[in-house]
Amino acid sequence: MKDRPHCSLLKRIFTGTLLFVLPGVNLLRAEDGNRSAPPLPSQQEIRKSIQLGCEFLKKIQNKDGSWGSARQTKGLNIFAPVPGSHRAFRLAVTALCISALIENKSEEEEYLSTIQKAEENLLENLPNLRRASQMAIYNVWAHSYGLQALARMHAWTKESEKRKRIEEVMDHQVKMLQKYESVDGGWGYYDFNLQTKQPSGSSISFVNATGLVALKEAQERGIEIPKRLTDRAIAAIHRQRLPDHSYLYGEYLKYKPRRGINRPAGSLGRSHACNIALQLWGEKSISDEVHKLCLDRLIKRNGWLDMGRKRPVPHESWAAVAGYFFYYGHLYASFCIKALNAKDQPAYQQSLASILLPLQEKDGSWWDFPFYDYHQQYGTAMALLSLNRCLPSKIVD
Repeated sequence: MKDRPHCSLLKRIFTGTLLFVLPGVNLLRAEDGNRSAPPLPSQQEIRKSIQLGCEFLKKIQNKDGSWGSARQTKGLNIFAPVPGSHRAFRLAVTALCISALIENKSEEEEYLSTIQKAEENLLENLPNLRRASQMAIYNVWAHSYGLQALARMHAWTKESEKRKRIEEVMDHQVKMLQKYESVDGGWGYYDFNLQTKQPSGSSISFVNATGLVALKEAQERGIEIPKRLTDRAIAAIHRQRLPDHSYLYGEYLKYKPRRGINRPAGSLGRSHACNIALQLWGEKSISDEVHKLCLDRLIKRNGWLDMGRKRPVPHESWAAVAGYFFYYGHLYASFCIKALNAKDQPAYQQSLASILLPLQEKDGSWWDFPFYDYHQQYGTAMALLSLNRCLPSKIVD
């Protein structure tokens, strides 16, 4: 286990009692008996944080329009056969940055060139992406996040020719997800088994969820999605779903469901992605109550994720949590918040913002795992996408 780095419902997507979240950040509500609890973040504070994050992404964009590189190695680097692994990482990170900037800055003239350069890079390079080796299938992340970026590009552009080009690339990315689908359905990013043409590696719950959310967004833009592809991925998530609304890390752990990584603390970074993916594809058992139960868990037990944040070794923290689950988990939690009834959203939005705002670095970035020169980029993009969903139409300042 190493690196990991919507329908009417889709249009809605994208605190309970707080016990302990992050060191030095007390988010207990005053009505819970803590009179000195700090005020919840205002809309102005959230927008200021978003502005700083967007400025950071604009500043560090590569000359070719992409984000990230293979520089800044450390003593322990994840398994990453070259050059394919880094092509996948860079395209996945670029796609996330495009999504974040389109959602937050698409109407601002000063970001127009930044977004357009990134779009051209994605359109040019994503169709050529394949797996790095028979064992390393990191490209599934780029295909999934690429689809989400392309969906936003498609909605944003007014040019018919560009829309047609985007649709062609989206069609191709769906085919790539078909090509690299696990033999058991869904997707994994390693094949430690037989390294076959169709990957024989284990289906991984949160990779399935990432792919399904992306496929739903593509479907909403008019792209045809093979039913067999989604049915098999959904079935794979179901096989990894536990009665307490946690999810196995991967199907290979099905005979060890009580290992720490599969229990609620270890699943904090995965449960929301799996829940929203199932709900988007029609799973009736994922209700507002399930979302709220899991969101309350994330808020109250946030320290389980935070203890892994910025640790350099994957899965070295308690409950085998890896650092790169932090912003990933909060991103999909924000999707779940937007899927809630409108009256239930504000408290969770402000709680999520209360977690993310204090973690912003002085340069405007967020990061959770030292990962070559990709971590600030993906962490910032995920935080920006999350904070965008923390801005309801009305916040009391």
